[in-house]
Amino acid sequence: QVHLVESGGGLVQAGGSLRLSCAASNGFFSRYAMGWFRQAPGKEREFVASITRFAGSTYYADSVKGRFTVSRDNAKNSVYLQMNSLKHEDTAVYYCAAALDGNARDNRPGAYDYWGQGTQVTVSS
Repeated sequence: QVHLVESGGGLVQAGGSLRLSCAASNGFFSRYAMGWFRQAPGKEREFVASITRFAGSTYYADSVKGRFTVSRDNAKNSVYLQMNSLKHEDTAVYYCAAALDGNARDNRPGAYDYWGQGTQVTVSS
C-alpha cells in the first residue's frame, strides 16, 4: 500500500504563490507516475498536473499552464506543485495521487490507484 500525505496548503491572496508537497512512505515511489488533482465545493475532481516516473515529461491542465509547475524528487519520495499567480478559482482541496502503471498522460482520476487525504488551498479575492 502506498501512503501519500499532502502538505503546504493554506490561505493566500490572489496573485500570490504556494508550494504543495506530497510525501510517500512507499519505497517503490519512483515506479509511479504522480498526479495532482483538485476538487472545489460542488464540483467534480479535476486534473491539475502530472509527472512521469523520472521527471522526463510533465502535463498540465490548460487552466494552470504557465502558472503551476510540478516536480519530483525520487530520492526523497516526494512530489511538489509550485503554484504561482494564484486566482480565486484555484480554491479547492488539492490531492496527490499515484498511478501504478506509470501513465502520466491519462488525466482521469480513475487512472490513479492511490490518493492522499488532500490539503486545502484558499485564494482570497
